[in-house]
Amino acid sequence: MHFQKLADIINSEIKSLLIFDLTNITILLFNETRFRIMSTVFVTGASGMIGMYLTSSLLQKGHKVIATDSKSNSFVGKENYSFVQCEISDKNAITDIINSNKIDTVVHLALTVDNDISSFITDQEEKAAKLSDKFLYKAVADRDVKNFILISTTTVYPVMKTREPIRETADTKPFSDYAKYKLEAEEHLMKEFKKSDCVPVIARVAPIYTAEYTQNLRDRVYDTKDDVAFVYGDGSYGFSFCCLFNLVDFINGIIAGPSGRYDGIYNVCDTRPTTAKEILDFERELPRIGAVIQRTPGALSNIAIAGKKAKSDYRYVDYATLLHNWSYDNTKAQRIATFRWKLANTK
Repeated sequence: MHFQKLADIINSEIKSLLIFDLTNITILLFNETRFRIMSTVFVTGASGMIGMYLTSSLLQKGHKVIATDSKSNSFVGKENYSFVQCEISDKNAITDIINSNKIDTVVHLALTVDNDISSFITDQEEKAAKLSDKFLYKAVADRDVKNFILISTTTVYPVMKTREPIRETADTKPFSDYAKYKLEAEEHLMKEFKKSDCVPVIARVAPIYTAEYTQNLRDRVYDTKDDVAFVYGDGSYGFSFCCLFNLVDFINGIIAGPSGRYDGIYNVCDTRPTTAKEILDFERELPRIGAVIQRTPGALSNIAIAGKKAKSDYRYVDYATLLHNWSYDNTKAQRIATFRWKLANTK
């Protein structure tokens, strides 16, 4: 009898503890959700490829997204998503968004290759980009915005002949019109935010890819003139790319980080270069590539370095520099995100 009473008391205490623990867990989950919804992110160029993947990730994490683009998208009407359809050069519309909302982070994707413009940046696009950058930076600098993320490009660096990975402290020497525009945008951003509490973050992003979008990969192994894939030697030479999901993780890391801690320039790219052989194997497996011809590295000495076309086309691949160093060091960016994505596990 005494044993039964003792058992009843123990069972009662266990149930009380379970109820207490479950209540605490519910409170913790509720508080976490409240914390996650606190970030309001303004995304320009939101209907582009990068913008769509980023928006999906931000909404999944509970953030509120305010977006703008000249084209609509499938997120319009979704919970925690506000969309204004306008050109990035529409000063009144853009400044009204900034002044009418309490924004924590701005992610400036508009007029970015691999997102919403082609590899050829026209004079009209460049002019519009410079004008919009000017009023956008000023409007944000005058508001209580935590940080501003500018998407730039690794092509602001010159082609290196040494094997040392290129770090953020390396000299810049953009060759293409697009790279020159992005470097000017970087300089203007840093100047405008010099006296602002808003923290500027510049992401120098290597050419983007996903499992479905492999144009930047193919450009390194496919000769459009001869309409054939090629490889030099055994294809062990490599290039720096950025899996789109590494970029999304990096942006999420900046948004989640403490205010004022992560300013500056970052090389945003895969941790390890992707070899020509890996690109060819990946494209063959899908399959999206046919026969591959083998070329000898010695033939590169007879190729003249491209001029006008390389200047106007961001994606132009100069075969004379194909075996030079295309490796960027992302050690600094790894403090923000894990960079776990690569060609072998991309989606």
